[in-house]
Amino acid sequence: MAGVPEIKRVRPQHEEYMEDSPEAQAIHEKELRDAEALRELAPDIPLREALEAQTAADQIRLKKIMRKVDFRQISILALVYIWAYIDRSNLGNVNIAGMRDDLDTNVGNRYSVLTMVFFIGYPLVDIPAMYLTRKVGPALWIGSIGVAWSVITIGQGFCHSWTALAVCRALLGLLEGGLVPGVLYLLGCWYTRYEIGTRIAAFYVIGIMSAGISGLLAYGLEKMDGTAGIRGWRWIFIIEGVISGVVALASYFLIIDFPEKAAKKNSLGLPRFLTPEEAALVLARIEHDRGDAVEEKLTWNLFISYIKDWKLWEFSLYLLLNNAALYAFAYFLPVILKDGFGYSTAKAQVMTFPPYLVGGVWMVICGVLGDKLRTRGPIMIANCVIFIVGIVMVVWCTGTRARYAGVFIGQMGTVGNIPLQWAYAHNNLVGQLKKGLAMAMMTMGGAFSGIIAGNAFRSQDAPGYRPGLWMSIAFNILYGILIAKNIFLFRRQNRRADRGEIVLLGQPGFRYTL
Repeated sequence: MAGVPEIKRVRPQHEEYMEDSPEAQAIHEKELRDAEALRELAPDIPLREALEAQTAADQIRLKKIMRKVDFRQISILALVYIWAYIDRSNLGNVNIAGMRDDLDTNVGNRYSVLTMVFFIGYPLVDIPAMYLTRKVGPALWIGSIGVAWSVITIGQGFCHSWTALAVCRALLGLLEGGLVPGVLYLLGCWYTRYEIGTRIAAFYVIGIMSAGISGLLAYGLEKMDGTAGIRGWRWIFIIEGVISGVVALASYFLIIDFPEKAAKKNSLGLPRFLTPEEAALVLARIEHDRGDAVEEKLTWNLFISYIKDWKLWEFSLYLLLNNAALYAFAYFLPVILKDGFGYSTAKAQVMTFPPYLVGGVWMVICGVLGDKLRTRGPIMIANCVIFIVGIVMVVWCTGTRARYAGVFIGQMGTVGNIPLQWAYAHNNLVGQLKKGLAMAMMTMGGAFSGIIAGNAFRSQDAPGYRPGLWMSIAFNILYGILIAKNIFLFRRQNRRADRGEIVLLGQPGFRYTL
């Protein structure tokens, strides 16, 4: 994990900035107001004192705190996401392992329906999930939905009709939809603007690679065919569901609450993670970084003002455009490898893993690079180009090796943008609740992309799935155009703020991240 930068105040990136300038004074006044607001919510946390503290001892202590947060928080959240992602994406592996023969999922568009119904519940739960993560506590919320979806996953192994399986998939989506908005909202409250990309990459990379691991697991679990009179594909659901439940139970005890609540017992009555002084140091660095360490009070008028911001809607569109390709790989790659490339079932299961491994490494590189360079957009555009090159190879190359190489390249392009698009939203919005709402809306955009992918990759288009692949190319072209537009727009706005003509987003010292 990347090192933790020192506590320092938000300051514009231009030479005219001075410590005694009006903008610097406005920043300091805002920090003091936030310190007073936190005093009302958590009187034992000395935020004002921490805002003024800049000692070397504080820096050393803070680095130790954040390393501890990295190790515990990122690890358990990533583990939960691993099994959520496996429970979600194992459908393709299970399908070629015998489910399509037993439940006739290859008849008509049944398999596409099974992939699509998972995402119907997402839009219903995403915004409430953000609220409930804060209200009941992340450990209780994430642990509870994790236990519930593990039960549903096990239940899929006992379905004897494709319609019963479709009901389970819909319930699974309704529960898993509450995970990502809560997790990203929580991480955004712990990390600064140019740490968040690396942490999101660390959270996601294990989950994304687990889609490949799912193929290896399916290959092994399929060998249990006939054990206790149960078919191998059913054991895949059952065993993976049991493991998912164990991880969810562990998350009750390991997930850390929000920084201002981490200095007291959590919602389950478990011991505090930080002392009040440590919590104040964490909150002070967030306040210095972006001025929103203290949660604003949500009102209807404030909610409406957030919804009116075009950026929330465009950021949500990014997930729709990028994740359509991501879900296409998750659900249809095993089918493409088996029926399109002519691989055996066993080889198709195993060969799903290498592209995810390479994509996972590339995702981390993109996340770290974005934080180091303090930019997102140019890397996101490059990933769109990389994806298009890979898909073109899959569609037009005739040799199996060349087409399989295209899978690697396409996977790199689509997963490389995952941490960047979330960090891009975090960097270009102000306010905890607004960012939380953005995370929920973006997850909804990702859900709609799953519905689109399920319809675009139709059974009658197998094994090549040309219409779906063409759609993915078009989506990435539009994605790149939108980011390029923002680079121009945000740079112009930053220059106006540098000249003192405007205050961006009502936050003194704020500058957009390109």
